[in-house]
Amino acid sequence: MIPVNEFRNIVSEQNPQFRVLKPWWDVLSEYLGIAMLMIGVFGCTVQLTQDKISCLPNRLTGLSHGDRDCNHIRQHKENESLWEFAITKHLSPNIVEVFGRKNGLDIHQYEFVNHFCYERAVHWYGKYFPYLVVIHSMIFMVASSFWFKFPGTSSKIEMFVIILGKCFDSPWTTRAISEVSEERREERMVVWRKNTMTKSDTGNDDDMVSLIRSSVKDQKSPETAASLLDKKEGEQAKALFERVKKFRTHVEEADLLYLMYVLQTVLKVFKFALITIYSIVLVPNIQIVVMCSVPPDLTGFEAFCCNYNKAHLFSKLAYCYICLVGVYGLLCIYSLYWLFHRPLKEYSFEAVRLETGINDIPDVKNDFAFLLHLSDQYDGLYSKRFAVFLSEVSECRLRQMNLNNEWTAGKLRARMSRNASERLELHLFMLPGLPDTVFEVSEVESLKLEMISNITVPGSVTQLTALQEISLINSPAKLQLAALNHLREHLKVLRLTFEGPDQVPPWMYTLQNLEELHLSGPLSSELSRSPSLDTLRELKNLRVLTLRSKLIKIPPSIVDVSNHLLRLCVHNEGTRLQVFHSLKKLVSLATLELTGCCLERIPSAVFSLSHLQELDLKENRLITVEEILSLQHCRRLTTLKLWHNDISYIPEHVSKLRALETLDVSWNKIHKLPLRLCYCTKLRHLDLSHNQLTSLPLEIGVLQCLQFFSVAFNSLESLPEELFSCKRLKVLALGNNSISTLSPRIGNLALLVRLELKGNRLESLPVEIADCLLLKLPALIVEDSLMDLLPSDVKDRLKHR
Repeated sequence: MIPVNEFRNIVSEQNPQFRVLKPWWDVLSEYLGIAMLMIGVFGCTVQLTQDKISCLPNRLTGLSHGDRDCNHIRQHKENESLWEFAITKHLSPNIVEVFGRKNGLDIHQYEFVNHFCYERAVHWYGKYFPYLVVIHSMIFMVASSFWFKFPGTSSKIEMFVIILGKCFDSPWTTRAISEVSEERREERMVVWRKNTMTKSDTGNDDDMVSLIRSSVKDQKSPETAASLLDKKEGEQAKALFERVKKFRTHVEEADLLYLMYVLQTVLKVFKFALITIYSIVLVPNIQIVVMCSVPPDLTGFEAFCCNYNKAHLFSKLAYCYICLVGVYGLLCIYSLYWLFHRPLKEYSFEAVRLETGINDIPDVKNDFAFLLHLSDQYDGLYSKRFAVFLSEVSECRLRQMNLNNEWTAGKLRARMSRNASERLELHLFMLPGLPDTVFEVSEVESLKLEMISNITVPGSVTQLTALQEISLINSPAKLQLAALNHLREHLKVLRLTFEGPDQVPPWMYTLQNLEELHLSGPLSSELSRSPSLDTLRELKNLRVLTLRSKLIKIPPSIVDVSNHLLRLCVHNEGTRLQVFHSLKKLVSLATLELTGCCLERIPSAVFSLSHLQELDLKENRLITVEEILSLQHCRRLTTLKLWHNDISYIPEHVSKLRALETLDVSWNKIHKLPLRLCYCTKLRHLDLSHNQLTSLPLEIGVLQCLQFFSVAFNSLESLPEELFSCKRLKVLALGNNSISTLSPRIGNLALLVRLELKGNRLESLPVEIADCLLLKLPALIVEDSLMDLLPSDVKDRLKHR
């Protein structure tokens, strides 16, 4: 016998995992196909191993036409007379000897007649029936598994089956479903306790809180007892989420799998109808006795009656085969009914959402939906566990768990350092979320989160008792109620960097104890140029406000904090700031920075700020500052920074700024200093670097409070001797000029700690430089060649201080 498994391995799929895509009718059809194939193989075996036909000549040539057809043999009965055609000899009255008929043919003539009559007289259906059964059965089996082999569908099916199996076996699936079940159990318990409380107990809030807290403990205990996923299992689940996303995007685009399944089912129905019709018509042609006409010159006989010895067996097998084909066809018709009666291109997870409590599981369509419908026919648990990996909530929980495993409290402590404000800062960059272990590092004072998505600050932030500063750089964050209440009371500094006004968190406006707010990003939309900054009325302790944006006017909501705002910084990134009305109402403002605002003059609104102490107009388009006279109304102004502009001169009435202590006009185009500048006798810091000065006024020596003086990167050729009368100078920057000599009076600057001379035309240094008692060798910036010309004792004195 031919092994049936050999045929089955050829026509059926090799991957046993494909069984999840075989509904019960496909499984039954497959077994029916095997049964039909066995009938065909059995018939072929009988056909090949046994004699096909046996023929005997018909000696009665004068018989009727019916006898010529051998009907007399088919209609022969046992009780018919034996003596009509027999040769007998009477041995006694009661005993007769019967002799058989001799045809006078040899064995070769019989073999020839048998083969000749088999080919000529036996009906083709009777001869080739088993082969037809084998061919049809193989076609049925190939049609049933064709979509598993077709290049356009096999890869999708294989990928789906692999992903489905991994989702089913993943430990994360069990964990996610159990966690949601525990949460729903907790919710039901709280609701039950609320409903069972009597009216007298409803007013007792403390009892209700204790009930809720006990419920939370009950919720956490199973999770603690449950086995946690190790790092490898977490990474595998994370990769599985990505594979599910890519597979869904790829498969939902088309319905090729559905069409291929429909086509192969239609083909099987057509095949069933064809086989049934022609088999019923042709089965009667399988006859046991057939008449065969042979040329008489070959044997001497014209008619032969032949016995087709397999006809009876093949007839029974044919009727059995027709029955199997009929059942197979009914299954195919049911399959078509299932395909067209139900909306298989849509799959709803509504029942799964209700059962598991994971409410964000999306419905799917097209081939993805069809595959899930097929898997439901195998086992509905597959789609339920698969749905976990379609949920964004589940993915966020997994991401959180992986983060907690990767970023332990010890690892976080190792990343901590002091920031510019001398706070102990934890900086996290480009993480998929915020690890819960952050809230175990109680000593952190500043939390800096950069390019981190899906941030939800939980109530456990209350454990960070030292936290005073939070920086969110392109990291949108949400706060739970407990976290919001805690930060409203304890947060002092908030730094936000965002990409649109809609990303400004609404909870920012409720931080009542916030002292510093730094915003960086567009505060106005493309449709409306006006800044969309909501009211700051609740920020009752706000002292510092920084806006790094592209504003056309000062936001009106700043007026809400006018009574206590001390510092306002606007970095406008090269956009022209046009409206300043809100500035006039900032009556308590002490520091104002307007950087990159394309200002061509000092805004008049500044002159009404009577408490202003520092004004910084960096990187604008100032050419003249004649309005500087009006700054005398700002009687407390001590610092004026006009650096990085196009100012060509300083007006004489700068002397009206009697309280000025710091003046920075570096990086301008100033050719000459006014003499009256030296009347600002309280100046301590004067920066004139990166200008076009060729000389300094002799009155420079009047500035006896001067501690910092820089004229680096100018065109000075000499220095007035009066400069060295400023005995409080600590920093003197003279580098990159054309100075040829340095006065020996440099030794009068006993408090000098830094001297820059590099980039001049000096040929030597005065030995009196050693009299600068606080000046050390590293703080003397000069060419090495000039340093080598100093006497060794001078260098030793500078080196060993």
